Amino acid sequence: MYRSAVAARLLRDTAAAQKGSGWLSRRFAHSLPFATVDAEELSGARPAEVQNLVQGKWGGSSRWNTIVDPLNGEPFIRVAEVDEKGIKPFVESLSNCPKHGLHNPFKLPERYLLYGNISSKAGHMLSLPKVSDFFARLIQRVSPKSYQQALGEVQVTQKFLENFSGDQVRFLARSFGVPGNHLGQLSTGFRWPYGPVAIITPFNFPLEIPVLQLMGALYMGNKPLLKVDSKVSIVMEQMMRLLHYCGLPEEDVDFVNSDGKTMNKILMEANPRMTLFTGSSRIAEKLAVDLNGRVKLEDAGFDWKILGPDVGEADYVAWVCDQDAYACSGQKCSAQSILFMHENWAATPLLSKLKELAERRKLEDLTVGPVLTVTTEAMLDHVNKLLKIPGAKLLFGGKPLENHSIPSIYGAVKPTAVYVPLDEILKHGNYELVTKEIFGPFQVVTEYKKSQLSMVLEALERMHAHLTAAVVSNDPLFLQARRLLYCLYSLLIIRVLKPSWILQEVIGQSVNGTTYAGLRARTTGAPQNHWFGPAGDPRGAGIGTPEAIKLVWSCHREIIYDIGPVPQQWEIPPST
Repeated sequence: MYRSAVAARLLRDTAAAQKGSGWLSRRFAHSLPFATVDAEELSGARPAEVQNLVQGKWGGSSRWNTIVDPLNGEPFIRVAEVDEKGIKPFVESLSNCPKHGLHNPFKLPERYLLYGNISSKAGHMLSLPKVSDFFARLIQRVSPKSYQQALGEVQVTQKFLENFSGDQVRFLARSFGVPGNHLGQLSTGFRWPYGPVAIITPFNFPLEIPVLQLMGALYMGNKPLLKVDSKVSIVMEQMMRLLHYCGLPEEDVDFVNSDGKTMNKILMEANPRMTLFTGSSRIAEKLAVDLNGRVKLEDAGFDWKILGPDVGEADYVAWVCDQDAYACSGQKCSAQSILFMHENWAATPLLSKLKELAERRKLEDLTVGPVLTVTTEAMLDHVNKLLKIPGAKLLFGGKPLENHSIPSIYGAVKPTAVYVPLDEILKHGNYELVTKEIFGPFQVVTEYKKSQLSMVLEALERMHAHLTAAVVSNDPLFLQARRLLYCLYSLLIIRVLKPSWILQEVIGQSVNGTTYAGLRARTTGAPQNHWFGPAGDPRGAGIGTPEAIKLVWSCHREIIYDIGPVPQQWEIPPST
């Protein structure tokens, strides 16, 4: 019923907008009832504005930051950025939220149902072709990537919202009980909100990351302050308007645009009970100190892939490697940063296929495009430093993109791969250089022999970021680190097998929180149906699943009921 009602309302408001009269036509000039911009018309000639939301009201600022089009350098978005003089409303709004949250199992539990309905309606809205296309095109305008990659982000967000429709939100707050020591005693565990919280998200997934974390925070009863990178915050501003259209109370979320220094001041003064940060490791570590550890982090990832000894489906493996390293111009925290290739793959056309696939990427369809955080000079300088390592060689790329108007503040390079010998990678001084994350279309490739698996595992152990990984092998001995004990009952003999070098040590001796294993293993493309997040750090944040939401956005509270009765003829005992 609610889906058909939302669809009917959308059609009704769209029709009213198209009549061209009244306030509705002015606000909904682009035929979507929540939208205030048109992704297709967004340009230097028709710039858009991004506002802030605080205490239920949208508004501008005395300071405006001009965002340039990443494809041609034209000023095309004006963002109302709050400066340090304007933070008071945001600090007050967050500080006014109690520690027990906007709802919890004992306070306004009907809000669990409210958010189930909001998710249902918002998920349905994103399933409408006109709405999904609007967000995909808007994503492309500010974080250029292929249409399929942008649409995939919208579809993951839509499926996530569908997953938490109806009763699924209150199921997140499911409690458990343990019998007590005597009649009338029962201990019960609850998931409890933090209350005032903050969310800081990056540019590379302008819709998916902020929506999934924002909704998770709201489901559990928190009041979030959301900050998205100003370069792409227009996407989330439009999504906030869609959520309001679907019933989100306007006072439940504050949305702020600011620079990093101002946001840090807001956090220090408002003192949120928990802050979720997705972004660079440097800023993550600073926030952890500033906020006294009250953080969850999904920071940088130098993500690895190992090709095992069992060669097969070379075309498919090459295609996945290309997608993992170069889709979205390599601007994914899960992008393949280094490829460890078993020597058996050297006899296959894998590297030539990788080169062929990389070279078919072009700016025209945004299968390669602007790099928003690393300049062309910085990326090519890194390539040149790697090529000074003995035995290193350029496999392909290593040149700037040609015939483009991408502004110089951004990077524009061809998909690049540099080969570095494994023994050189492990040397002091080289290792830090090789494992430096370049947030662009770049990867390191190396080869290992049968006897060098321990060197590969050493390289993995020395890494600091443990987000995603892939072990491309269907050999079960390679996938799991254990000795195989079996009984030959017919001979009444128990033998302990001594496996070959393929000791299945990779998974058993690695850490990465989201690890894919098998012939079809990848490092990127995480959907909404499994955990995505780092491991090996108690501050690590997850996203997308019930487990992730409960871990990041709630804490455990135990309530012990002890209602009696007191035993008959009870007397005060001696002091102890």
